[in-house]
Amino acid sequence: MQQDSEGLNFEQALGVLRRRAPLILLCCVLAGAAAFAFSAHQTKKYTATASLVFGKNSLNQQIAGLSASSSGSGSSLGQQASDLELVRLGNMAATIASLLGRGLTEEKVRESVSIAGGESSVVDISATSTSPVLATEIANTYASQFVKVQRLANHQYFKSALALVNRQLAKLSPAQRLGEDGLPLQERAQTLSLLTELHYNNVQVAQEALAPTSPSSPKTSRNTAAGVLLGLLIGLGLALALERLDRRVKGPEDLEAIYRLPMLGVVPESSALAQSTERNRGRGSVLPPAEAEAFSLIRAHLRFFNIDRELCTILIASPAPGDGKTTIARRLAEAAARLGSRVLLVEVDLRHPTLAQQFDIESGPGLADVLIGAVPRGDATRSVTLEVAPGEGAKGRTLDVLAAGAVLPPNPGELLESPAMNTLLEGAKSAYDFVVIDTPPLIAVSDAFPLLTRVDGVVIVGRVGRSRRDAAERLHQVLASSGAPLLGVIANGSKSGGPSPYPGNSSSSPVVPSDNGISASNDLTPTVKT
Repeated sequence: MQQDSEGLNFEQALGVLRRRAPLILLCCVLAGAAAFAFSAHQTKKYTATASLVFGKNSLNQQIAGLSASSSGSGSSLGQQASDLELVRLGNMAATIASLLGRGLTEEKVRESVSIAGGESSVVDISATSTSPVLATEIANTYASQFVKVQRLANHQYFKSALALVNRQLAKLSPAQRLGEDGLPLQERAQTLSLLTELHYNNVQVAQEALAPTSPSSPKTSRNTAAGVLLGLLIGLGLALALERLDRRVKGPEDLEAIYRLPMLGVVPESSALAQSTERNRGRGSVLPPAEAEAFSLIRAHLRFFNIDRELCTILIASPAPGDGKTTIARRLAEAAARLGSRVLLVEVDLRHPTLAQQFDIESGPGLADVLIGAVPRGDATRSVTLEVAPGEGAKGRTLDVLAAGAVLPPNPGELLESPAMNTLLEGAKSAYDFVVIDTPPLIAVSDAFPLLTRVDGVVIVGRVGRSRRDAAERLHQVLASSGAPLLGVIANGSKSGGPSPYPGNSSSSPVVPSDNGISASNDLTPTVKT
């Protein structure tokens, strides 16, 4: 697994999204709701737009006796900029405020009006107000008043040009007026006179503003979408930050990396195991096929893990309570017994035992009594009949259980380290094909440490999403220097099972309860590294 400093790969990023999806969704909902509420409480404003269209100024220039501007895209852009500047100039705001009244001032009109260029010869006049009617009146009044002002300006322009031409004609003699210099001036004077009388104008209203039916601001839908997007970004940021700060084991690959051991099995979440544990006390209850196969696979991996030596006594350990160690030990022992092996399940947790309660074993002597020499091992061992799935054929399979006992000793660590415990293990190896030992949490108490080197193999159980990395790392440091025969790890509670070697073979989700036999879920698609 990559270290935090190396960032997340694609699969790890998907894992973060799955784990933190509720947080990300909550951020999106809250940010979107806040944006919607903010927009809903904002004052609605309406925008109305009127359009002006300008004619070319070349006609005015030619009539006035000036050379026309050269054509081209550059002159068109210059003309458009000139038209926009012309509309913006002047004291139109004061005129409109005076004409419309209704509490308008020059400053309010100036703030409400915006001028923008449309096509090459079109200029849009937009007015924004809390009233759609007032916005329409401001836009239309601005447009009509501008056209009126421009008409007066053009009239004065042509009138001045006509006076200039008349003065030029007055300087010519009668003969010159009929010559090359006089005739063009006379034609120009006639045109200017006509345009002055017709009140020619190079700008007119192309489209009057219509009363808007919907507000231009706030844009509730757009703001809500922006809020959701912002919430998504915040949620992703928080998810990554929490992921960095979260010291829990997040996936099976974390356990492999921490313990530097192969993965013997992955037990994903489900409800089947927890329900079967609670419903069928006193018997080895039958699991659904997928869940039963999960533990059979773990048993097979342990059986063929090392062909050079036989693994008879297996110690199931975990760093902390709640990892599902006890239930995995029980189900692993049942799986081996159903295959026809002689199996003994030993509970060495002499502080908080649970196997007697899970199997509904009557109160009586147990491991503690055997270790102090009160009873022999055979008298303290209880035989549990295993149920058989319909059509399986194998009947009468039993599992022997050596529970902690009714009376718990005050010195469990000393008893487990005693020669009597060695004698018990040696006797169990000779009498049984497979011995599964359920231990107390190794980080919580040190009772089971003497057993680490007395068994054939040690399997570590970690609870994905619950076990803490610091506890697992401490246990790894202890085990690395203990000389214990470590076999591998089992990941319990994974929400995504391990890869299946067969296409289309999707694992169901078995639940593995915690050490108290009540919680968690799981199914298994194991992977083995040798």
